[in-house]
Amino acid sequence: MLFKDGLEIERAMVVFAHPDDAEWGSAGTSAAWADQGVEVTYVLVTNGASGSSDPDMTRERLTGIRMAEQRAAADIVGAKSLVTLGFEDGYLYPTLELRKAVAREIRRFRPDVVISHDPTARTAMGAYINHPDHLAVGETVMRSINPDASSGLMFPELWKEEGLAPHLPKALFLASFGDGETWVDISSTIDRKIEALLCHQSQMPEAGEIETWVRERFAAAGKRFGVDFAETYRMFRVG
Repeated sequence: MLFKDGLEIERAMVVFAHPDDAEWGSAGTSAAWADQGVEVTYVLVTNGASGSSDPDMTRERLTGIRMAEQRAAADIVGAKSLVTLGFEDGYLYPTLELRKAVAREIRRFRPDVVISHDPTARTAMGAYINHPDHLAVGETVMRSINPDASSGLMFPELWKEEGLAPHLPKALFLASFGDGETWVDISSTIDRKIEALLCHQSQMPEAGEIETWVRERFAAAGKRFGVDFAETYRMFRVG
């Protein structure tokens, strides 16, 4: 698939902290690209085990619920693979262990484009304080681009022992929820974005309000670029 400015995309990877993060930020893009033949891989970093205030819920039970929700959402958008790394929800830092785990998947799937959280976005919309796991995953992905996944002498055991040669993607997309200047028309996939988002029933008690918010937010982004709905990114051509 030819994106813009000569960027050819055959494989894309979405690296995200929690079940439902990919659906909020980029499910419309993933679905639109999958429809055009792009092989989309989801890499879910945490187990989602902290996402409840129900006094009767356990971390183990919630992990099972949220993994099932994420698998259903990934199927709706057309992701070919879903990789779950299993780090503890709420406890992430860009440690060497996490960096190696993400670099392994980039080397294994060799994406042309990686989509992830923006580690500089600490607040949003005047009311939202960004989750520290989002910041940690975004920072980890940036370190994967340079140097973890791209340098043969970083984590050399990935290459020498696991056969995973270095890989530098062509571009990095950081999800921006309407503020970025790189955009993807999701007019044909907004319904699937919402359907995938609502798979996360453990996190979405007010489905009608969620759908209204999503349509309004991504319609506003689309209006900037002359389409009905858009997802926006900060894009870096790194390859």
